[in-house]
Amino acid sequence: MMTKANLGKNMPASQQAKHIGKIEKIWWTCLIAVLGVGLYSIISGYFLQGMSSTYLSNIVPWGGWVAFYIYFIGMSAGSFLLSTMIYGFGMEKYEKIGRSALLSAIVCMITAITFIFFDIGRPDHVMNSVIYWNVMSTMSWEIHFYIVYIVLLVTELYFSMRKDLITLAKNNDVKGKLYRILTFNKQEFTAADQIRDKKRLKVMGIIGIPLAVFGVHGGTGSIFAVAKAQPFLNSGLFPLIFILSALVSGTALSIAIYVIKSKVQKQDLDVPMVRSLGSMLALFLGIEFIMVWYEFLIGIYGLEHEELGTIKLLTGSSWWWSFWIFQMGLAMFFPLIILFIKKTRQSVNWILAASIMTIIGVVGVRFNMVVPTLIMPKLEGMPYGNYYPNLSEWLTTFGLIAMCLIIYTLGEKLFPIEQLDSHESSVSKYE
Repeated sequence: MMTKANLGKNMPASQQAKHIGKIEKIWWTCLIAVLGVGLYSIISGYFLQGMSSTYLSNIVPWGGWVAFYIYFIGMSAGSFLLSTMIYGFGMEKYEKIGRSALLSAIVCMITAITFIFFDIGRPDHVMNSVIYWNVMSTMSWEIHFYIVYIVLLVTELYFSMRKDLITLAKNNDVKGKLYRILTFNKQEFTAADQIRDKKRLKVMGIIGIPLAVFGVHGGTGSIFAVAKAQPFLNSGLFPLIFILSALVSGTALSIAIYVIKSKVQKQDLDVPMVRSLGSMLALFLGIEFIMVWYEFLIGIYGLEHEELGTIKLLTGSSWWWSFWIFQMGLAMFFPLIILFIKKTRQSVNWILAASIMTIIGVVGVRFNMVVPTLIMPKLEGMPYGNYYPNLSEWLTTFGLIAMCLIIYTLGEKLFPIEQLDSHESSVSKYE
């Protein structure tokens, strides 16, 4: 019986190229159109009206852009931590997604910084936190961690690709010239070079773990956790939930990118690797569920008025859908059910569905961390806040997400993100 993988494998090269070209044309058309709408919203709204173009207020000063900032920070940290399993701890069975995870980490970090760049209101002052370093400010530390983290990501991606860059530098095209510049015109990649690069990747991966855990995403969680005026957030457990959520979203993103790309390009899938990643995703989801359970349980039994009020807002007010449908449903229960049932956890398509649900659901998780906690009045007599992102905020958000996808697609096109010898070790089987 002919499987989908074999159909793709037996398709003539010209027909396969035509098929991929058609999909790429549709992909680029959609991304450029969405980016164009986003740029129009940014120019007509943000640049001409400033923050008054949003529904933010002095009661709810953080909104959708902050939620997407921590969303993409989590995606970046999670993708990077997944890559450290490969390059830092030698888990070579996941090597096919190593470069993709690093590229995702870089692109998501750029997107996160772009979101917060718009939210701060005065982006022209952003360098002040670098020049005038306040060691007592969590945010000031975060910005310095972000700079080091991005440099580490780019360096690690470079050394993971260096072997293929040297090989492809022999081509007499534009990419070949670029690769010769990047490899300093190195002609040969020796066994000694390979050993040195593996050691470098291992060192960078191990150094990057505390940087990502304590500095980047755990540190981002600390920005919220140290807010004493927000009892729901003011918890030592909160940065840990951030880290677990990062691992969840980063693993789901890596699965989705690998499976969708393989299906679109009619490439063979490494099914055992996808199943193993699905099991890893289930483990992270399970641990995250336990931590969220205790976070809410302690909040309820603590009988703190402000914290109980926030929990009521999350679970029973106009924000109920964000909590029950997105956070508990798409980001937790439905993926867990799929990944715990034997029949579905063995299926690549079901694992992909669970990953996409998780990626979408985590958006709700991030909104629930930011908005409902600000709606609660902090002093007796103060009014409740009211906030939903308006059309301008959503269009800007979609434009920045399109920017993210464009940068990632260009990275895939420009650099050897897929290993040159990956097809030789792939498993020809779709489930």
